[in-house]
Amino acid sequence: MARIPLSKSQLTREKDNMASYRRYLPALDLKRQQLMAERNRERARLAALEARLAAMAGEVGAELPMLADRRVGLDGLVRLGAVKLGSQNVAGVRLPTVEEVEVMRAPYGRMVRPQWVDNAADRLAEAIRLRVEARVLEHRVKLLDGAVVTITQRTNLFDKVLIPQAAENIRRIMVYLGDAERAAVVSAKIAKGKSTARAEA
Repeated sequence: MARIPLSKSQLTREKDNMASYRRYLPALDLKRQQLMAERNRERARLAALEARLAAMAGEVGAELPMLADRRVGLDGLVRLGAVKLGSQNVAGVRLPTVEEVEVMRAPYGRMVRPQWVDNAADRLAEAIRLRVEARVLEHRVKLLDGAVVTITQRTNLFDKVLIPQAAENIRRIMVYLGDAERAAVVSAKIAKGKSTARAEA
């Protein structure tokens, strides 16, 4: 720990620092709570989306048992086109949002393929959109995890390091100043006693 000057001006600085730290700490803690709540919401959204994707595989199998027919080629029928992302500010953290997902469908002759291929293409397009949203949600959760770690470190710095350190500095300075004041009073009394003794002699 660096040595601090044991003076009245340093005491004033330490008291100002302590007041600042105590003023900022509740704001940091509130931000930490907001980020943790948002992270929990995003994790729940991601879990629901992943469950939806898993359920969709079973639904498609039940609705379209014809997919087992390998003679009807579905490769390249649907593919991901452009993805337009936006940005959202959550408690000072910039998070990506999905604004638009373009899904490209390959042209195919309606008379060449069975009619159920349209339904399969719709389901594939929906699965692609959901996967894009899941990727973005994963990235949002990762960004929020990082932000929660950072804000927790800052909160702990104020709460467990800076405030106790300022309190200890204030205590040390006040003890030193009190001792110096008492020593000055004692010295003054001794000097007065000596001058009184000289005057009487």
